[in-house]
Amino acid sequence: MVKLDHLTLFVRDYQAARDWYVDNLGLSTEFETPEQFVAAVQDSEGFTLFLEQSSSPPPSPACLLYFQVDSVDETYERLRQQGVAFRIAPCRQFWGYGAELADPDGHRVRLWDAASMQTKGE
Repeated sequence: MVKLDHLTLFVRDYQAARDWYVDNLGLSTEFETPEQFVAAVQDSEGFTLFLEQSSSPPPSPACLLYFQVDSVDETYERLRQQGVAFRIAPCRQFWGYGAELADPDGHRVRLWDAASMQTKGE
């Protein structure tokens, strides 16, 4: 079995990035190593995203992150009402139905859900 379970993102401010992923996407803080300027946040399935502070992050987007949510439309409305800016509102895209936003470092984050992917993504 092969299973991806960790990914590192290089960020300008690991604490700001941690707060963004926890506050907006509901990830939990797994651990922090302040002396190394690293926070690890985890989704509900155990996937860990390491947020490592760097003075020279790679050009954005170095990668695209896809988060499965219960409802793209409801998550979009909740985050929009909280003042979170979206690059793309929920719509049909080449990869299916979803929305796109960016974290504080410009990493592109795409949201999708299984039901909308089947009914709106084809």
